Amino acid sequence: MYTQNTPAKYLLRRIVCFALAAAMLLCGAVLFRSCGKEPEPQQELDIWGTGAQDAPDTPQTGAPQPLAYSELYSAMWLSYLEWESMDFSSEAAFTQEAAAIMANCVNLGLDTVLVQVRPFGDALYKSSIFPQSHLMTGVQGGDAGFDPLAVLVNAAHAAGLRIEAWINPYRIRLNAEKPAALSADNPAVQWMNDPLTADRVHEVGEGLYYDPGYPEVRALIAEGVREIVENYPVDGVLFDDYFYPTTDAAFDADAYAIYGEGAALSVWRRENVNMLVRDIYALIKQLRPECTFGISPSGNIRNNLEQQYSDIYLWLSEPGYVDYLMPQIYWGFDYALSNGNTAFAFENCLNDWLSLPRAASVSLYVALGAYRIGEGDGCEATLAEWNSGENLAHQIDALRSGAQGFSLYRYDFLYKNTAHEALVTKELAAVQALLAS
Repeated sequence: MYTQNTPAKYLLRRIVCFALAAAMLLCGAVLFRSCGKEPEPQQELDIWGTGAQDAPDTPQTGAPQPLAYSELYSAMWLSYLEWESMDFSSEAAFTQEAAAIMANCVNLGLDTVLVQVRPFGDALYKSSIFPQSHLMTGVQGGDAGFDPLAVLVNAAHAAGLRIEAWINPYRIRLNAEKPAALSADNPAVQWMNDPLTADRVHEVGEGLYYDPGYPEVRALIAEGVREIVENYPVDGVLFDDYFYPTTDAAFDADAYAIYGEGAALSVWRRENVNMLVRDIYALIKQLRPECTFGISPSGNIRNNLEQQYSDIYLWLSEPGYVDYLMPQIYWGFDYALSNGNTAFAFENCLNDWLSLPRAASVSLYVALGAYRIGEGDGCEATLAEWNSGENLAHQIDALRSGAQGFSLYRYDFLYKNTAHEALVTKELAAVQALLAS
């Protein structure tokens, strides 16, 4: 909804794109694979109303000097898939495993862990808003008898690591099994059971998602962030690339009828996400200015704008939205589409992101696909590099051309990868040696 709290300059920007952005978006593309999503054909993009922005208020100019390896932001993703294999039977058992994870990250030369604390509209911490995650006890709303986030924060800080709380803001259920049942005290269930609020939650396939178009949804997400930042000394908060789960106009038709005010649907959807991002950034800085807020969007710039309605141009170029963006560039150096297009080859995609206008207060990091080791990225031309035992190290070296850091998705593919154990060992040794140099 365009309200009195929405600055006019953001609305005016909805009608025009950067010439640079338009040139980049004319290339062919496929939907970016991120966190387990398979590539799909990409729709053609109407560049009008994409949300591209004016030049940043305080632009970064000139060719940056590459940072020393020790100066790079360097992080490890710890997702709900890691939690599925961890021992929640007691605080002592969980603490022991958490300490081992942190020790491995320190030994590799990393400085940050990204821990998923709300994967399914739930909480892996003591929450007064969201039910405890089924990952802890097998049943959503159960009681593990201890606070996993408190353990993780203590373990990370004891090891000298930063820790960021990773949140999926809108997702409530991924499929019929994750989670199998929602607890009665889940805010989504309470809304669905009330005819006056049922339209704030929608099914997409087997998944369940909050509707970003409702102010009450944004308020709920913000309160969830508030209780984390107020109650835990986390060093940052991170959203990943799960925003709108579909492009189907029926998904949010009710909210659009109330709040759309005649705007193009894609423009309205992007502004809904923008309002959430703006609110979260302001809230975090009000509570603890030193706490960072970042987003890890798809590496495919087109998909951010037109598939998930993520206005990465605005977030990069305007202060007041994020401290960093960390696009998920999970392709190899020699990656090509079936038609021969190399737009998503690692360095080409990286350079596209580096060429975007960026405010001086916003950093650019790159998420790297450790899960590609030994498996590849779907392109025959890249199989050799993903089996070289040093591709991650090469990518870390390459991103120093303008990015300020990286993250590795994800922990189990590096430390519990029995399918490619020897290859992963080589990759870890190469990364460790590079970061120590």
